[in-house]
Amino acid sequence: MTGGGFDLRAVAFDLDDTLLRDDLTISAETVETLREAAARGIHVIPASGRAFDSMLPFVRRIGCAELCIACNGAEIRRPDGTMLLCRRFPEETALRIVDMGSRCGLYMQTYEGESFYYNKEGEFAWAYAASSMLRGELTPDLAGFIRRHPTPKILMMDTPARIAELLPRFRDELEGVAMVTCSKPHFLECNPPMADKGSALRGCAELLGFPMEGAAAFGDSLNDLAMLRAAGRSVAVANARSEVITACDEVTGSNMEDGVARWLRRLWEEEPHD
Repeated sequence: MTGGGFDLRAVAFDLDDTLLRDDLTISAETVETLREAAARGIHVIPASGRAFDSMLPFVRRIGCAELCIACNGAEIRRPDGTMLLCRRFPEETALRIVDMGSRCGLYMQTYEGESFYYNKEGEFAWAYAASSMLRGELTPDLAGFIRRHPTPKILMMDTPARIAELLPRFRDELEGVAMVTCSKPHFLECNPPMADKGSALRGCAELLGFPMEGAAAFGDSLNDLAMLRAAGRSVAVANARSEVITACDEVTGSNMEDGVARWLRRLWEEEPHD
């Protein structure tokens, strides 16, 4: 499908603060637009930092996704849950990260199935349970849990100022053994090497047979940058972080303005007509 000089073959988009509105809903207009994209033969790929089970209600709402990128790219799954790619931390690395987080006094959590497991009670756990729709379980011995359950992601939380301070430190200390990023100002996220949305999108391109130059990617935060850089066309929503806007080819409307749908509609309007 060609429009505006761009042959769109796939659309990949972050969920929170990109496709989802602030109340965690997806508008009827966005659903209709994505389903029209699928009907036009465009591959529809949600790509989130969320665990797959936390993505699932939104994947079902969209109703036309072919593949799902979960846990910041550590997993590629079909909408029915079939795992196509799975990256997990080696135990030694995961325990090293938990030790770093413990020494910094951070709230931490990991994932298994429909649940997340967290090291200390409080507002971070309560808010995450509400927004993720996953069941939380207090697990003070998070290291012991990880020894029994290899993990694709370790999420830590603190104030935005503290996370901004710790992000470069964690990146330096974990260089080569973990991908360290941030999707929300109070999140610090660690994934295995090569577990990023850009690598996962390239994996989706191989699985579905589309060229990366035909992929458009949409995002708002630091964990989207690898995907935005990998895609043929990168689009920031208007509410994105400033460094994401700077890195992108274009800016569309905000998540509250159905920015992804707006961009697709505009592209279709620019299609050449006989």
